[in-house]
Amino acid sequence: MLTKPLEQTYYIIDFDSTFTKVEALDVLGEISLIGRPDREDVLNEIKAITDRGMSGEISFTESLNLRLNLLKAHRDHLPALIDNLMGKISDSFQRNKNFLTENAENIYVVSNGFKEFIVPIVTSLGVLADNVFANTFVFDDSGAIIGFDPENPLSANGGKSQVIRNLNLDGEVYVLGDGYTDYEIRASGLANRFYAFTENVMRPRVVEKADHIAPSLDEFLYHNNLNRSQSYPKSRIKVLLLENVHPVAVQLFEQEGFNVEIRKGALDEDELIEAIRDVSILGIRSKTNVTARVLEHANKLMTVGAFCIGTNQIDLDACTRKGIAVFNAPYSNTRSVVELAIGEIIMLIRSIVPKSNLMHQGGWDKSAKNSFEVRGKKLGLVGYGNIGTQLSVVAEALGMEVYFYDIVDKLALGNARKCKSLDELLAIADIISLHTDGRKENKNLISYREFSLMKAGVIFLNLSRGHIVDVPALVDAIERGKVAGAGVDVFPHEPKTNNEEFVSALRNLPNVILTPHIGGSTEEAQENIGNFVPGKLLEYINNGSTYGSVNFPELQLPLLKGAHRLLHIHANVPGILAKMNSIFAKYHINIHGQYLKTNEQIGYVITDVAKEYAEEVVDELKKIDNTIKFRLLY
Repeated sequence: MLTKPLEQTYYIIDFDSTFTKVEALDVLGEISLIGRPDREDVLNEIKAITDRGMSGEISFTESLNLRLNLLKAHRDHLPALIDNLMGKISDSFQRNKNFLTENAENIYVVSNGFKEFIVPIVTSLGVLADNVFANTFVFDDSGAIIGFDPENPLSANGGKSQVIRNLNLDGEVYVLGDGYTDYEIRASGLANRFYAFTENVMRPRVVEKADHIAPSLDEFLYHNNLNRSQSYPKSRIKVLLLENVHPVAVQLFEQEGFNVEIRKGALDEDELIEAIRDVSILGIRSKTNVTARVLEHANKLMTVGAFCIGTNQIDLDACTRKGIAVFNAPYSNTRSVVELAIGEIIMLIRSIVPKSNLMHQGGWDKSAKNSFEVRGKKLGLVGYGNIGTQLSVVAEALGMEVYFYDIVDKLALGNARKCKSLDELLAIADIISLHTDGRKENKNLISYREFSLMKAGVIFLNLSRGHIVDVPALVDAIERGKVAGAGVDVFPHEPKTNNEEFVSALRNLPNVILTPHIGGSTEEAQENIGNFVPGKLLEYINNGSTYGSVNFPELQLPLLKGAHRLLHIHANVPGILAKMNSIFAKYHINIHGQYLKTNEQIGYVITDVAKEYAEEVVDELKKIDNTIKFRLLY
C-alpha cells in the first residue's frame, strides 16, 4: 500500500546520536583513556564539550579541537570503536534497514564525525559509501590521531550546509538529526524540512527549531508515508504504568520505542479517567480499579496488563465488549506467596511473634507453651490452583498432612486429599490457608459460621483476597481464642500509597502477623512479572497473539513475514467471517493465512494477506456490522 513519493526526495541523516545511540568520540575516549587515573574526569569533560557543541553553545570547530586534544587516541583504537558502534546502532534504524537499502541512492549521511568509523557502520545497513560525507583524521607517523583535515568543509562551522550546497540536490530535501548543525541546513534554506531526532537524546534548543519531532525513524517514515517496518510508530502509542511496576517492564516498553508514562501510586476512578485518555496500553497492579465508567473514557485503549495474579479489579466484561484484551501473571509470583505462607505458618504455630514483641519490651519467656511443630499437622487449603498446589508440595515435604477443597475438580499432588465440601475441610484442619480467586461470589466466604466449624486453636492465613474473609468475624475468633494465630496479607480496604495510614480492626491483636499485601512482593517475583506481563502485551500489540489472555479467545499466532496482518474483533454473531472473505474475494486478495476463534461474547479473526491491496479493503472491513475493533499490522 505504501509507495515512495513520485517527486524526487533526498534524505540527509546525521550519524552521532541519530544513526547510532551514542556520540562516537565519547566512545573513542572510553577506549583511548583506559588506564588513565583521570579517565572519568576527562570523559565527563569530553561529553560536556560534545553537548555544548551539539546544542550550538560553542562553535563546532572549537568543540572538535577541544575533544581531539583530550582523546589522545590512536589508529589502533578504531577497530574497537567500530565494533562498539556496531552494537549501538539506533533500534529504529535497525528495524528499517529495508528503507535504507531501497532508497540508498537518495540517502546521504552528513556528519561532523569521521569517515574512518562512519562508513563501516552505515554501509552495514545499505547506505552507499559514496554518499557519506564526514571528516577524516590526521595521523602522525606512529598512528596517533593529531587532528583532522582542515580542507574538509565539515571541519568548519556551517560545514553541513556547505556540503548540501555543493551536492546541488534537485528535489525535496529532508534532514533528520539531533544537533544544531543539522538544523542549520534548514536555516540556510537548503532543506524543506528539519526533523529533530529524539530517540537517543533530546536537545531542547534543537527541538524548538524543528519542523517536526521524530522520536524514531519509524515516526519520520510514517509522517512521510514511506515504506517502514511498523504499520504505526510506537512512539505514538502511549503506555501508562501504575503502582510501581518493576523497572524491567518500563525498560521493555521503552526499548520498543513506546511513549511510556509512569506513576508510582494507584489512581482512583476519577484520576484514572483523566489519565487514561489517549492511552493504548495500561499496566496496573491490585489497587487500581478499571471500571466500566473508566473504560468509557479510554478512547484508544487496546490492552490492559495486570502485574499480579488477580484480575477482579478489572471489569472484564466491559473490556471484552470494547475489544480490549486483558493479560495477567498467573504464575510469576507463586513461589514467593508459598514461601511467605510457610514462613508465617511456622512463626504462628511457634508463637514467635508475641515472644519477639515481649523481648523488645525487655521480657524473657523461655517456655514451650503454645509452641508446636508443623510436622504431622493437618494443613487445609481452600483453593487448589497454582499457589495452592505448590504450597501443598512444600508443606508435605515438611511432614504435614495436606487436605484441600476446590469447586473445580483438581488432581491431587503427592499424598494430598480432596475434601468433599468446605465444611469438611474446616473441621479437619489444624492450619487453614486461603488461596481462592477474587470473584464477587467469594465475598465473606469465611465468616462467623465458618469460624465456628474450625478446630479450637486453629492457625488461619489469608494471602489471597481481602474481601473473602469477614474481618469482624475473624477479629471475634481471635479474641475468643478460636483462632490461635493469624497471618493476613490482604484486606477489604487497603491504602492506595505507602503514605496513607493502614486502618483495620486486626491491628494490635495477639499472635497476628499483618503484612501490606506483599505476598508476591519479592525482587524475584516482581522481576518475573515485569518480564512476563509486558511480554504478553507486546505479543498482542506486535503480533496479535492473545495466548494467556483472561478475556479474549486465545490464539498463538506465527510471526508475520512477507504479508500484512488484518485483526478483526467483532461481536460473536454468525456470518462475520463470510462477509470478510467476500470482501477479500471482491478485491482478488491473496490470503496467506487465516485464523478464527470465538468465546461467548466476541470473535477474533486474523487474516494475513499479500501486501498489495486497495485501501478500500480496510474501510470495508471496518464497516462490517458488529465490528468492535480493527487493526492493521506489518
